[in-house]
Amino acid sequence: MLLLLIIIYLAFISLGLPDAVLGSAWPVMRHDLNASLAFAGAIALVVSAGTVISSLLSTQIIHRFGPGKVVAISVLMTALALLGFTFATEAWMIVLLAIPLGLGAGSVDAALNNFVALHYQSKHMNYLHSFWGVGATAGPLIMAMFLSQQAGWRDGYASLSYIQFALVAVLFLSLPLWQRVKHTDQSDDNADASPVSNRQALSIKGVKLQLLMFCAYCSLEAGTGLWAASYLTVEKGIAATDAAFWTAMYFLGITGGRFMCGFIADHFKGETLIRAGLLTILVGVIALLLPLPATMAQVGLILIGFGCAPIYPNTIHLTPQRFGKQASQAVIGLSMACAYVGTTLLPPLMGATMTTFSFALFPLLLLSFCMIMLVTTERLNRGANQEAASLSTATEQL
Repeated sequence: MLLLLIIIYLAFISLGLPDAVLGSAWPVMRHDLNASLAFAGAIALVVSAGTVISSLLSTQIIHRFGPGKVVAISVLMTALALLGFTFATEAWMIVLLAIPLGLGAGSVDAALNNFVALHYQSKHMNYLHSFWGVGATAGPLIMAMFLSQQAGWRDGYASLSYIQFALVAVLFLSLPLWQRVKHTDQSDDNADASPVSNRQALSIKGVKLQLLMFCAYCSLEAGTGLWAASYLTVEKGIAATDAAFWTAMYFLGITGGRFMCGFIADHFKGETLIRAGLLTILVGVIALLLPLPATMAQVGLILIGFGCAPIYPNTIHLTPQRFGKQASQAVIGLSMACAYVGTTLLPPLMGATMTTFSFALFPLLLLSFCMIMLVTTERLNRGANQEAASLSTATEQL
């Protein structure tokens, strides 16, 4: 189990590797591809669409082939797509390659999240998502090493693809380990039963609350990352370079916070960590909202990052407990899809709203997302507690 867990960590690093690379490389790439600066948005949209689609299809695919094969083949798809980037001569080629890149990412995300939720403790889920942050940070750094060289972005993408191909080899060699877990873990006794469909999952009480929570969370996380620097510059008078630094600190808060949650997850319930995270976000948003010195806005941004840390991984880890192990893959697949919808659609809408009216709306928009998360998570907690109480009463009567 430990060896497989290490491989899963490596897979989540690989999941994060390509995520922030396009933004880093595009200012150079677009000249070679005869494309506009804004065209990167179209590529990102195709990647996100593929991720949403594969997340929605993940339940049937994983049931048929098993999580091990799905993860291995999905990483192979991303490796081939990244390698294809190195040979692209026109922007439309990048768009085509963005399709397998997105499809592969969604399947990996859904498969690994459900597998860890079923078979490992909550601390490992927190570590898992912090390792995604390691990959998301390493990707642009690797690209930066090559950008100053001739045809550097092509060599950068080639290097990333080689890393992915190496992981593909490891994943295919590890397939017996996935099978061993399946046969030895009693939670998989019903593994051959028909999987719960997306429609059936949507009918389960509380699932729609979780989907709304994920959409709001990812809207807040991505929206903060995209617009925090602009808000600090426009509304707080902070220099652009300093604003960029504090945005980086926000992302570091998420990654570092997840490592910290991994250390303390054995001592606190997942619900407690989520509630603490939401209250921390609320304090951070208030620090942005009130007419306080610019230093408090910077502190508020870091608090929002730390507050974000426990919400995503612990909500995922609670999914089998809240909705049943048989339904967890479908619920997690739907949750991933709604998360990517929030990441893709809401931040641009936030930008359009603030550009039309005022960047002073930024903390108010974050506050609205935070309140949605507070309401939905507390209702999910109350529903889970009521079900546990009902089961306890039924057991006593027997």
